[in-house]
Amino acid sequence: MTLTALAVTALAGCGGTAVGDGQGRTKEALPQPGRSTVEGAAPSAAPSPSSSQPLAGKTVVIDPGHNPGNFDHPREIAEQVDIGTNSKDCDSTGTASNDGYREAEFTLDVSRRLRDLLEKQGATVKLTQDDDRPYGPCIDERARIGNEAEADAVLSVHADGSASGNRGYHLILPALVKEGGANTSKIVGPSRELGEHIAEEFGQATGTEPSNYVGGGTGLHVRDDLGGLNLSTVPKVFIECGNMRDAKDLALLESPEWRQKAAQGMANGITAFLAG
Repeated sequence: MTLTALAVTALAGCGGTAVGDGQGRTKEALPQPGRSTVEGAAPSAAPSPSSSQPLAGKTVVIDPGHNPGNFDHPREIAEQVDIGTNSKDCDSTGTASNDGYREAEFTLDVSRRLRDLLEKQGATVKLTQDDDRPYGPCIDERARIGNEAEADAVLSVHADGSASGNRGYHLILPALVKEGGANTSKIVGPSRELGEHIAEEFGQATGTEPSNYVGGGTGLHVRDDLGGLNLSTVPKVFIECGNMRDAKDLALLESPEWRQKAAQGMANGITAFLAG
């Protein structure tokens, strides 16, 4: 499978003294509604999710597959990292269309659109990279970012590079892996639920069909060879949005309007999983 440095949008510091600005920077926070500003007074409980912000209090990590800078750092991304079952390259360049549209460009664009949609739902959203580092992060670090954020859901965004005629999207789910530093036993069930929600909502939002070459028409594919899944301790799935080597799929992937629909489908699926 063909699988963009860490940019986070998060609450930072202790007691809400700093907040993320969506570009990996922090700034002084304003007093929050429902939080006492009287010195020594106990803060009020965090606000409950509302119909307008159903993801309030939830943390989502989005992992834009690959990094546009990977092409310029072949030696670094070829370094081996431990994924539990074996070792693999730190990262790869990802695939590209025959006309040169790179997967890394696609995944970053869709991930930014998805971040905006989830933040409107009240979620705290972190990106593993936002084209703000020379290359990477490596696949083990991508998993660690989600783990350390204690994310409620992680989605790794990709596009495939299969043969022409192979079309459609699919979600990659973690297999049960208990080997070396990998143990997915606690996330297999919730990750499948997350993947099923995204698969359903993605198809409805984009009007596209599940993969005709992976997953037997279900749009779901279980794998045990991906470090980003093996090393995750929180619910996580990959999505392959379409095949960049098929002309019909590529026409969709290159369309900004379709990419917005794709992001909306992902957001709907994540919301269904977290707030359903």
